[in-house]
Amino acid sequence: MKTALVIMAAGLGSRYGGGIKQLEGVGPNGEIIMDYSIHDAIEAGFDKVVFIIRKDIEDAFMEVIGDRIEKICKDNGIEVEYAYQSLDDLPEGVEYHGERTKPWGTGQAVLACRDLIKEPFVVINADDYYGKEAFVQIHDFLEQYSPERANDYSLAGFLLKNTLSDFGGVTRGVCTVDQNDQLIDIQETKNIIKTKDGAQVDGKSIDGNTYVSMNMWGLTPESIDLLKQGFIEFFDQNKEQIDTAEFLLPTFICEQLKKGTVSVKVLPTHDQWFGVTYKEDKPNVVASFQKLIDEGVYQSDLFSDLKKAE
Repeated sequence: MKTALVIMAAGLGSRYGGGIKQLEGVGPNGEIIMDYSIHDAIEAGFDKVVFIIRKDIEDAFMEVIGDRIEKICKDNGIEVEYAYQSLDDLPEGVEYHGERTKPWGTGQAVLACRDLIKEPFVVINADDYYGKEAFVQIHDFLEQYSPERANDYSLAGFLLKNTLSDFGGVTRGVCTVDQNDQLIDIQETKNIIKTKDGAQVDGKSIDGNTYVSMNMWGLTPESIDLLKQGFIEFFDQNKEQIDTAEFLLPTFICEQLKKGTVSVKVLPTHDQWFGVTYKEDKPNVVASFQKLIDEGVYQSDLFSDLKKAE
């Protein structure tokens, strides 16, 4: 079963204080967080990578990714494609003449690769480190895909306590699941603060073992058609606030859940999330990757342990 890794790298890090945070070096040889995700995906069995970027960051992106990652992927038999998210990539028959300057959100980002995706795929953020367990779990789930299971999705469920920043509040998708680990709902919760005892938001404690979404979804090729229809409905339902509304992947999937259109299996992962949300996070992320290398989880020469393609 062919499976693809889709990396959403079109966003700029507004809270990070300038620059393209997805391209910040965090490994001993200048590796970026994306490198570790690509390594883990290849190791788990994914055999295609699709980068979603914007034209205005293409030069910077290619300079850091470009030939280097493409060569590594080629050596390992991995196909590489690029999709471009843009403000004017709209559903047929939809016109927009407002003053918006940025694209329409993560749902539209995934739609940008609609002509490239013909297989089950995992979609991730470029600037999040997910760990090996999540890629293995989702890859194994996607390998069970068949057209009869076109609406069976999955989500990597991270423990809230493993996803917090020492330097400020974070926004997380707090999950509600049933006894079979089926997703019921996600509530986007802002300004979750790390505390000595776990976490809190607005002065109220939250259980650190609560599952949260870090936007790592296992989807099917048929999900693209649902997204297309959802994007059309998004414009119809948000006419009054279309300059600021966003077509977000988690919101869309939760809407489908409530309609009974899809199911989402939450796949527990216990790895520590890393991300550069704030500039102050970077030294901790660098130290965390060095610790993983010291423990033998990764090689200093990151991709050296992957089996080369025959």
